[in-house]
Amino acid sequence: MTTFNLVVQTPALTGELIEQISAIAEASGVRRLGTTAARLLGVNDSAEIRDEVLAWGERNHVDTAFIQSGTRLSDCKVLAMDMDSTLINIECIDEIADFGGVKKEVASITEAAMRGEIKDFSESLIKRVAFLKGLSTEVLQSVYEQRLQLNPGAEQLVKQAQQAGIRVLLVSGGFTFFTEKLKARLQLDAAHANVLESVDGKLTGSVLGRILDAQGKADTLKSFAAECDAQAHQIIAIGDGANDLKMLANAGYSVAYRAKAVVRAQAKYALNVAPLDGVLNWFEA
Repeated sequence: MTTFNLVVQTPALTGELIEQISAIAEASGVRRLGTTAARLLGVNDSAEIRDEVLAWGERNHVDTAFIQSGTRLSDCKVLAMDMDSTLINIECIDEIADFGGVKKEVASITEAAMRGEIKDFSESLIKRVAFLKGLSTEVLQSVYEQRLQLNPGAEQLVKQAQQAGIRVLLVSGGFTFFTEKLKARLQLDAAHANVLESVDGKLTGSVLGRILDAQGKADTLKSFAAECDAQAHQIIAIGDGANDLKMLANAGYSVAYRAKAVVRAQAKYALNVAPLDGVLNWFEA
């Protein structure tokens, strides 16, 4: 019989919260994982209890994850991550647009696309990139230096995954200018994104080649996983927007990070309050 543990995480995990969720999940024991997380041992993982735990977590702003007992990080082979608003704190295209005075127009399209209200990601990207026409390519470097930051826990997650022998893929509907810099900075195994066209130091308002849309992200992960001889249950994939859903569907550990409602509804796991390295707490040493 398979035994499940329940990992709970929140910035201020009180003893009272642990007692509450232990009773709901009928835990046989508790192991503290620091001040922000705990592993409840041998819990009841019935559908009814899972629903009750999820509702409790949402009410109390606690991330919850049912994980099979004995699961180790080294059991996984691939970590795939979206870039904008997942690995990093911004939507790069919105910040580029800000330098051209058109952030409001571009950001409204970005939001609608990420919520899944615009079904054709390629179309939405073409519309947004058109607003960038005439901007100096130097703006890209300014965005990288002045606006872009790694999200909390990102560096630690990538580092520990690599130490466990996991290969890391960055796959983005954004732009190669940023993914290549992050690939070098974090020593990632692979990075894929869209190419912004420029002529004479200015953006043309177009994207070169095939746009990396939702299906493209899924195909990229499938290909990378095949190279790594990784099965679905050995893949961790993290994203926040509707264009990540097809990619997440290929991962045993599909993670919605600070995600839109449509993504939270379909992903198996969610990090709504914990940092990215909260993923590490799911696995036993």
